[in-house]
Amino acid sequence: MIEYIYGELSELSPTLAVIEAGGVGYAINIALTTFTQLTGKERNGATAGQPCKLYCTEIIREDTHELYGFPTKGERALFEMMMTVSGIGGNTARLIMSAYAAADIRQIIATGNVKALSSIKGFGPKTAQRLIVDLKDKVLKIDLGTDAATNLFDEPAAADSEVKTEAVSALTMLGFAAAASSKAVDKILTQNPAASVEAVIRQALKLL
Repeated sequence: MIEYIYGELSELSPTLAVIEAGGVGYAINIALTTFTQLTGKERNGATAGQPCKLYCTEIIREDTHELYGFPTKGERALFEMMMTVSGIGGNTARLIMSAYAAADIRQIIATGNVKALSSIKGFGPKTAQRLIVDLKDKVLKIDLGTDAATNLFDEPAAADSEVKTEAVSALTMLGFAAAASSKAVDKILTQNPAASVEAVIRQALKLL
């Protein structure tokens, strides 16, 4: 079992981080909140090739071997707890963690806020209710520590076309149709041309 991977960050997109450790490049699925934290660190001086550490969850099945990575043990624990609920796999749990910060997810579940979970398109009210029923009494036991809040850096993008390309690619990786993703991103960028990739994806998750 892989506890964490520590190495050089060689590639980064809103859904995937590649960390090179010991001569091996590990492709690690990440949530949007993790992406914003990693890009935030880069904007504070880190660059590709700088040290990066992600706590990992391995999902091994007959047809796949996937790694999901998180900046803190608490966020990983929340992800793994959500996957114990019937109907919620790795990609669905990542989708939830891309729509809300970990601390917000914990609060949403603890207070039984079905509406907030159901606002994530593709995540129905029945699944939201099941998640709340199964985890309501457990979720507050997760210690998210001082790093629970997402470090958002919604800076203006250099070019709308680059933002659109990256946002549509990320949404497609999350399981949404490319055409629908492109339409949603266009709508968001029309309303807010200066939106960052992170902001566009976060809004699109509530439109698709």
